[in-house]
Amino acid sequence: METKSPFLDTLFLLRKEECITIFTDIQEISQKEEQDAADYFESEFEKERLEFLSDQINCDRETAVWAAKIMYHSAQLHLIRENTAKDLNKLIPPFKGKRDTSSLLSADLSLRFLPQIIAVLQSADQEDAVIKMLENILKQFHYSAIGFDLELENINWEEELKDKTYRKLYLERIVEKKAYPLAEIPYINQLLIAEFGMYKDIFWRELKIIND
Repeated sequence: METKSPFLDTLFLLRKEECITIFTDIQEISQKEEQDAADYFESEFEKERLEFLSDQINCDRETAVWAAKIMYHSAQLHLIRENTAKDLNKLIPPFKGKRDTSSLLSADLSLRFLPQIIAVLQSADQEDAVIKMLENILKQFHYSAIGFDLELENINWEEELKDKTYRKLYLERIVEKKAYPLAEIPYINQLLIAEFGMYKDIFWRELKIIND
């Protein structure tokens, strides 16, 4: 899958091997690379869609590429900082699209790896401005941050999880990551307990039942 494109090679390696190569400089990403990345993520989305069994949700190609660029640039910024301060808003731009189930799941193809990048950045410098920028992105796309210590405030969980496919995936990832802070939010706790039914102790014995 190697393409001699640092951007594309990073995406392929990360999703295949869950590791990242840091290059010697941050190169511009061409329109051709963005198009190739969009095609790649669309095919990856289709594979994952087989698991969540919904033919109603399509890949948001633009959001998938935006998220991939966030992930790529944040990883490179771990070591490459010369003359980058003035370009941080360009390298880590805020999300300007529509936040819906399609965009959340499309962004997750890359953003699920962002908590690990943040942890590495934190180990180098807790005050790094990039960390705050990335955390703000994950607060919007917190499905990708399940299991990561992130302060989520003022979320209407009933509204947030109204889409049944997204709700199913969100609950499954909470269980997979054993994300206690989320699992003990009363509304989510009730959903989980209802899903577990009489098999609660098999799925998650240690989880408290929260009565709100």
